Amino acid sequence: MTPIALTLDPGHVSLAQLRAIHSGGVRLALDAATAAPMLAAQAAVQRIVDHDEVVYGINTGFGKLASTKIGHDHLAELQRNLVLSHSVGTGEPLAPAVVRLALATKAVSLARGHSGVRPALADALLALFNAGVTPVIPAKGSVGASGDLAPLAHLACVLIGEGAAQLPDSMGGRTVPGTEAMRAIGLAPFVLGPKEGLALLNGTQVSTALALSGLFGAENVFASALMSGALSLEAIQGSIKPFDARIHAARGQPGQIAVAGAVRALLEGSAIVPSHADCGRVQDPYSIRCIPQVMGACLDNLAHAARVLVIEANAASDNPLVFTDTGEVISGGNFHAEPVAFAADIVALAVSEIGAIAERRIALLLDTGLSGLPPFLVRDGGLNSGFMIAQVTAAALASENKSLAHPASVDSLPTSANQEDHVSMATFAARRLADMVNNTAVVVGIEAMAAAQGMELKRSESTPRSSAMVEAEFARIREQVAFIDRDRYLAPDLEAMRLWALKADLPDALVNILPSHA
Repeated sequence: MTPIALTLDPGHVSLAQLRAIHSGGVRLALDAATAAPMLAAQAAVQRIVDHDEVVYGINTGFGKLASTKIGHDHLAELQRNLVLSHSVGTGEPLAPAVVRLALATKAVSLARGHSGVRPALADALLALFNAGVTPVIPAKGSVGASGDLAPLAHLACVLIGEGAAQLPDSMGGRTVPGTEAMRAIGLAPFVLGPKEGLALLNGTQVSTALALSGLFGAENVFASALMSGALSLEAIQGSIKPFDARIHAARGQPGQIAVAGAVRALLEGSAIVPSHADCGRVQDPYSIRCIPQVMGACLDNLAHAARVLVIEANAASDNPLVFTDTGEVISGGNFHAEPVAFAADIVALAVSEIGAIAERRIALLLDTGLSGLPPFLVRDGGLNSGFMIAQVTAAALASENKSLAHPASVDSLPTSANQEDHVSMATFAARRLADMVNNTAVVVGIEAMAAAQGMELKRSESTPRSSAMVEAEFARIREQVAFIDRDRYLAPDLEAMRLWALKADLPDALVNILPSHA
């Protein structure tokens, strides 16, 4: 498949473009207008060097060593040493999708024209991206200030011919040294100029990439959970009345209004809904009745996090920053990833709640007194356990998510001999989202599978059917997992449904309310 060409306009890269970068299948280029401001900022840095002015990050040490002046003949060594000394990450490598986002957003940040680096550095980052060559970046070792130093150092190592990178399958799929990775994209390793090493290392791009990856996963499981919730409503023959638009307009919360509208659209034309109009049920449990209120609040928080993260993905977040209108190079703190930490914590809360309410609907489906379905959704109970232990798995994962949802942003440990005395912990805040999204995908997948089972248990040739959209999804679920007529080995079914929940290949009524699709 030919990659889609995307031109990045720094400061204006959209959430939809970031999602496309995360997904892959795109080829990136910077807007041609970015070269002039980058060259102007580089010239401002060079003037400082030529005039022998002492400016942090250009001809000084770093952190607590900022007062140590470095001579002209050691400036290249200074920048190289910075990259090498900061390459102290540990743990498993970051996922390729996260590295793609980090490469793209670092290029965007440099191209804002405040970093004082040559355009060739930003172009090289995109050359790695376009070739599918991903620097090997250990996941652990950043506190989210002064930027993502260790992970970005591992990224920068490849540019100077150090570290390691993963080649794409088309190039052999091997992990190779940085020199070979640069050779693969037709470039020689860089000898870094004044400030260039610091500009590459300083910034929030890895935390932001991890948080964006978590956000996109959260969107997928959110949409899948709306579908699984609609399936559960039909399985228990629940009431559509709590989704009446007037109820939600009376409150006015935008996410709640959007979710109620999406569920109504999903169920439009259902013959199941009118078939039980006189069943005598007064109110459904909260996990069904309050889907708009709970999932709407999750949607609002995902939208807020998305606004923060798209700003950060476009930001100049290194230090110091060059302002070419005055020629000043000013030290500040844009590397502090507190906005990202808060956004990631908000996404974590939403992901935890999506799984928590879905787990409650699984329990509802299995409780014959509430659902009207056979106990544990299987005939010949006792001999067969049905979904009994699948719900235990869902409960275990929902509980784990509650612990993982504890805010990371409230923690801080001082570093660099107390020069860097308050940090964001944004990198962990964002990194833990991947585990949480996977946990919730399993829970939502179990619910969808259980709801489909419940619907089928009530079916005969004369039984009313649901709406076209719900029936189409029911059929897709049946393509993944079969009806359980007797106990069988269920682990493959749960994995298939986890992947179903993560893919979120769902009707526009659900997808269009997501922040990255709106």
